[in-house]
Amino acid sequence: QVQLIESGGGLVQAGGSLRLSCAASGRTFSNYAMGWFRQAPGKEREFAAAISWGGGSTYYADSVKGRFTISRDNAKNTVYLQMNSLKPEDTAVYYCAGYRTSIYYSSSSPNYWGQGTQVTVSS
Repeated sequence: QVQLIESGGGLVQAGGSLRLSCAASGRTFSNYAMGWFRQAPGKEREFAAAISWGGGSTYYADSVKGRFTISRDNAKNTVYLQMNSLKPEDTAVYYCAGYRTSIYYSSSSPNYWGQGTQVTVSS
């Protein structure tokens, strides 16, 4: 059993920044590839970013590339999403995701999910 807990969401004006954190825990927890998804009102959940177990490879959706940065600290079992130059269209519930593989594959679906944290960007 793996538990993912997000934090850091909130309200910010357009052009501002937020950093989301996702802490992972579990009795037999192992480090896997991790990612972030988001779901805006009335829209499907979409991929935002992912990072390999070692942290050497990162992946981003075109909509966030250049503005968001994903990183991880395996010693702390924590993954981060630094969000800069936020836009109103970034408003969504952001979900932390974990994969059973150490390498991220775009065709795969997450095996573990956090509860989500709300990010609201005002104009």
